[in-house]
Amino acid sequence: MAEAITIARPYASAVFRLAKEKKSLAAWSGELALLAAIASNEQIKLSIDDPKLDAVELEALILKIAEGKLGEQAVNLVKVLVEYGRLALLPEIAAAYEDLKAQDEGTLEAEITAAAKPTDAQVKTVVKQLEARFGKKIEAQIKLDPQIIGGIKIVVGDTVIDASVRGQLQELAYTLKG
Repeated sequence: MAEAITIARPYASAVFRLAKEKKSLAAWSGELALLAAIASNEQIKLSIDDPKLDAVELEALILKIAEGKLGEQAVNLVKVLVEYGRLALLPEIAAAYEDLKAQDEGTLEAEITAAAKPTDAQVKTVVKQLEARFGKKIEAQIKLDPQIIGGIKIVVGDTVIDASVRGQLQELAYTLKG
């Protein structure tokens, strides 16, 4: 949803600037992940959307769930989001924050999809090649999808490298249809 991320981005930027200033990027990652998980819970979503639940009760609910796991500034973020009716944006805020953090640290996330579980050595080789290609540190996530038949498919940001058998067969079929 483009509109949600557009609204979430300024919050993520503000949190990122604050975290960078206080040298607490990792701590904020954890706190935002926790808050995003809470806001993604189906029961909490219903509470956020419930017009009968006022802001004070909603704020108390979220802070009670996260009790002892949030710093003072994260508590203030929750209060601001509740006040402006933006609590449901926490997953988008967390994702945008992680993007800003990754850009700052010079890291990119890569999603590597394989038909069978690759060995650690294979993953390290692919990661090294990706780091050389993109000039940044790569954090890889491995997904298994037997439907790609063989080979791998890699997604890094907007770049897709499809070296799967399924992708090659689709390309061949497209070429033959001419």
